This record gives sequence, structure tokens and C-alpha cells, in this order.
Amino acid sequence: MSQSSSSSATVVIYSGGMDSYTVLHRALREGLEVHALSFDYGQRHSRELEVARRVCAALEVPHQVIDIRAIHSLIDNSALTDSDRSMPDGDYDADNLTATVVPNRNMMLLSMAIAKAVNIGAGRVDYGAHGGDHVLYPDCRPAFVEAMNAVAGIANFEAVTIHTPYLHSSKAEILADGLAMGLDYAATWTCYEGAELACGRCGSCRERLAAFDANRASDPLAYAATPESAGSSEGREDV
Repeated sequence: MSQSSSSSATVVIYSGGMDSYTVLHRALREGLEVHALSFDYGQRHSRELEVARRVCAALEVPHQVIDIRAIHSLIDNSALTDSDRSMPDGDYDADNLTATVVPNRNMMLLSMAIAKAVNIGAGRVDYGAHGGDHVLYPDCRPAFVEAMNAVAGIANFEAVTIHTPYLHSSKAEILADGLAMGLDYAATWTCYEGAELACGRCGSCRERLAAFDANRASDPLAYAATPESAGSSEGREDV
């Protein structure tokens, strides 16, 4: 027999990146019983997952890393899932970063998070789709979220709400919210590459650095290069 859903509990899809880190803390600030859920789908590197484990351990938040690498051959036509492909550099733009789209990723991850929510009696699933992703990722756009929310309301005996607090926010606005909460973004990983230092060249790094710049704040992560020096052979190791 299934449990009744509870508005006091939520499942947070937590990648270990800036956005989901902020969503996680926002849910905790709401006083919710938070269950963090991460996924290993054969992505290019595991740095974010390692960061997510450390953060949840420190916060004493229940955390599961779900191994779904068996589906890798279904979604390997992406620079994020195929390490043999070159990672495009430059700002977020449909022309140069389409190679980073992972087919149907958020629909799959949300489906599993909804299952987890129903299984433990949670009434909500949180994930960090935001306005900056709309240009590139169809599964971060409002129309997708609205459709998935409708499905989440009828797919099980208990309705689950998909909560996207930053759906219409920019990366800079998400960061501003997190900084106002006193969050330490050294406990996040954003870079599409998995090297010792963040590359500073990929679209994800550049968007992150621009968000810190917009907030007149210093990024606590170390970088091999910054957008200003990415074309230089020397680069730099800090921001």
C-alpha cells in the first residue's frame, strides 16, 4: 500500500553544481525534510558527484547516488557523455554548445526522482532549471516543466509537485540568492571538464564566472584560465 505524500519532505535532484547546491540549501531553509538524489549516468567526469557526497555528509542530508550507467549507450551522443569528443569553448550559445545536450536527461532524472518521492511519501521534487538554460536546453524550459508537472500529478496515486524555484532566474540571480544565504560556493563544481582546476574556457565555467562578476564577488574556485586569459598560453590559476 502506498504512503500518503507529505508537504514537509522533498527530493532534491542534486548534481553538485551551483544551481542544485543553492536549491538544496533553499529547501533546507524552508525547514523541509530533504532527500538528495544524484545520478551517475556515465558523464564525462565524477567531480560533481564527489562534491555532492561531501556536502550531504557535512549537512547530514540523506543522499543517494543512483548508478544508471547501463543507459549510457542511449545518451552517448554528447560531449558530456563522450570523453573522446572535444568540449566546445565559449559562452552559452545554441550555435557552439549544442554538443553538450544530453538527450532526454531531465525527463529521465525527474521520473526517477518522482518515483523516489512517491516511495518515501514526499510531496515534492526540486531541481535547478533556470532561465539561463532556456536558450540551449529544451528540458529546462517552462513548457517542459509545466508538462512534467502535469504528468507528476497523475502518474501515481499520490501527486508530486515539481518545484523549480529558479526557472525564470539568471545564474547571477541564483548566485545572489545563495550569497545572501551565506553559502560557500567552494563546495560546488561547475566545469564540464574534470581536471584538478576548473578550465575557465567551457560555457559552464564562463557562465559561472560572469555570475560572480555580476555580483561583484570572487569565485572561491581555482581556474586554469579565465575568459580574459583563455586565449593565452599561460592562463592563470586563480580568479
